[in-house]
Amino acid sequence: MSKTDEYQANREGSKASGSAISRVASDPVSRRRFVALAGGSAAAAFLVACGDDDDGMTTTTGAASGGEAAVEDFGKGDVGILNYALTLEYLEAAFYADVVASGLFKGSDLATIRKFGKTEDEHVAALTEFVKNAGAKPAPKPKTEFPLKDAKSVLELAATVENVGAAAYLGQAPNIKSPSVLAAALSIHSVEGRHAAALDTLRGKTITPDGPFAKPQNAATVLKSVEPFIVG
Repeated sequence: MSKTDEYQANREGSKASGSAISRVASDPVSRRRFVALAGGSAAAAFLVACGDDDDGMTTTTGAASGGEAAVEDFGKGDVGILNYALTLEYLEAAFYADVVASGLFKGSDLATIRKFGKTEDEHVAALTEFVKNAGAKPAPKPKTEFPLKDAKSVLELAATVENVGAAAYLGQAPNIKSPSVLAAALSIHSVEGRHAAALDTLRGKTITPDGPFAKPQNAATVLKSVEPFIVG
């Protein structure tokens, strides 16, 4: 089963489960009530996006709304969002590969870093497949360079990278038109958040740095934060 088919199957299974979230998402009246109660929170934005009935890949300029014009550098609509996410996953995968090669970590720590890196590699593969299935060209892999001076600073950077990654997916959720793309994005967002929580625990930091509701970041902010790691 391909990554796209797997995400679609998971989505269909979720719809069939009759969960409270599924019932609210499928009912526009309930969605409006939830949004009103949530006060425009990120959770409300996710629910509104989940209620979209269009299964097709969009090529509209919706991603430009809300200060997201930077996404259009990667393509129109959902394709642009996918390629934007793919570029971030390239960076994360390259980061973990460089950390493994640095020799700064041994034993169980190194094993964990390898697992994180493998996960990011799988994200790259899945997003690449989504873009190709949309009839578009995947974003090119950028050349990267990371400051890997010592274990402590690398751990700090890893936590930053993962937290930014999770915030980036959260920031794009309201702009995604295709439910299958949204399902893929949310499944990756969840993993990025778990990576971030594990790293924050190792650093002795809270696993919920933004409090009970995670804060999204728009594309311009995210791209500015990762720019120092892109060479050329």
